[in-house]
Amino acid sequence: MFPLTEENKHVAQLLLSTGTCPRCIYRFCGVDFHAPYKLPYKELLNELQKFLETEKDELILEVPNPPPKKIRLQELEDGIDGIDNLSQNGEGKVSVIEDGSIASKNSNLNVCNVCLGILQEFCEKEFIKKVCQKVEASGFEFTNLVFSVSFPPQLSVREHAAWLLVKQEMGKQSLSLGRNDIVQLKEAYKWITHPLFSEELGVPIDGKSLFEVSVVFAHPETVEDCHFLRAICPDCFKPAKNKQSVFTRMAVMKALNKIKEEDFRKQFPCPPNSPKAVCTVLEIECAHGAVFVAGRYNKYSRNLPQTPWIIDGERKLESSVEELISDHLLAVFKAESFNFSSSGREDVDVRTLGNGRPFAIELVNPHRVHFTSQEIKELQQKINNSSNKIQVRDLQLVTREAIGHMKEGEEEKTKSYSALIWTNKAIQKKDIEFLNGIKDLKIDQKTPLRVLHRRPLAVRTRIIHSMETCYVDEHHFHLYLKTQAGTYIKEFVHGDFGRTKPNIGSLMNVTADILELDVESVDVDWPPALDD
Repeated sequence: MFPLTEENKHVAQLLLSTGTCPRCIYRFCGVDFHAPYKLPYKELLNELQKFLETEKDELILEVPNPPPKKIRLQELEDGIDGIDNLSQNGEGKVSVIEDGSIASKNSNLNVCNVCLGILQEFCEKEFIKKVCQKVEASGFEFTNLVFSVSFPPQLSVREHAAWLLVKQEMGKQSLSLGRNDIVQLKEAYKWITHPLFSEELGVPIDGKSLFEVSVVFAHPETVEDCHFLRAICPDCFKPAKNKQSVFTRMAVMKALNKIKEEDFRKQFPCPPNSPKAVCTVLEIECAHGAVFVAGRYNKYSRNLPQTPWIIDGERKLESSVEELISDHLLAVFKAESFNFSSSGREDVDVRTLGNGRPFAIELVNPHRVHFTSQEIKELQQKINNSSNKIQVRDLQLVTREAIGHMKEGEEEKTKSYSALIWTNKAIQKKDIEFLNGIKDLKIDQKTPLRVLHRRPLAVRTRIIHSMETCYVDEHHFHLYLKTQAGTYIKEFVHGDFGRTKPNIGSLMNVTADILELDVESVDVDWPPALDD
């Protein structure tokens, strides 16, 4: 069933005579069901020609600077024949040109004055195949995809001009056409191309997919179409650091909503002029959303930082916990980069024992994303076999949302430590036993001198929930502590020149220092423990 009615005939004649393609005519006639747009271009043109056959010979419209004044339907039909003969003579093929963009070799096509060829050549199977070839060559693993397009902003200006033209003509018939009555170009394009992509790649199009294929179109010939808007609506075009041009689609739309119709008509032709060439494709990009891997790590070295230790551009130690884990994940997931986070951190000379410290790694733009639980176990074993400085457990894929469990209520969590303490004065067992009875001791810690370069100056109240001592000799004892997360243990022992009060030294009335420190447990119930 043909989608246009007698009521649409005048608008269809008007648009076709001024150089608008059949699919854009459907859009301006409010055709909002998919099937008509999906027909091959030549078939669309033939159907439209039959619909308008009551108008014999030439369609003539006297408008300011019509481009051209007369366009024969037969000429339009001849122009599109090149698309259907793609495989026969090689002419009219969509191809990759030297600068990497994709352009048309079809010089016979009458390029639409509204969509600039987007709904002409770039909906054809030949172009879709070119895009799919790039997708398949990208090396990404995917089971569905989201397809996004970026059109040149001047398309909005041209659509506005065509809308004003049609609205004026419909007004003569006491009819109205609102901006929202026009089917959006991007919508129509997706109606046509989504099924073709699914068919070619064998996967569904899914708006929630983490794998995205994006196509960026440009049209250098008409790039100045937007420029007059800046002179009339300068406040709509403000430079932004992350934008190469002030003429973004949002800025152009803002200006079009603001400009008066008469001002627009003075500056831009209605209907818009017909271009000589179709759009080019600036880039076809494939990208996969980040995936997240979590686990717990043990650190057995007293000479290993959690993250790379670099001062003034100079690396101090050859490796880190972060790198010993992430290097393996980067290689296996074929990711571009990563972001490491954990539930707290230990100093370079502190070991992490017990069940380990929870960590999560964001893998950016991974090319491989599907793993069995056995493959993840083998990856964990590979990490553990590569170094005796760390061990990883409970390695698993998690969601972005799940990582919040690692951070939420972090300061309310508890951590357990063991420390070897030195005192300047000789001590006996009875001198330390009183510490065992102290519960929920509140201490005030001014930001330690050793971290003042990376932490803001503040006084933080922390709680020492419990302490247990074990006498070693007259100058040494072991101290086992359970504390609020975020407590600086070293400073609680030696006092940090009075910046932590009270401290072990002040409680015992001695000068105390910490010789060794181990994290015995991080009481965060995440990620879920896995069976070995």
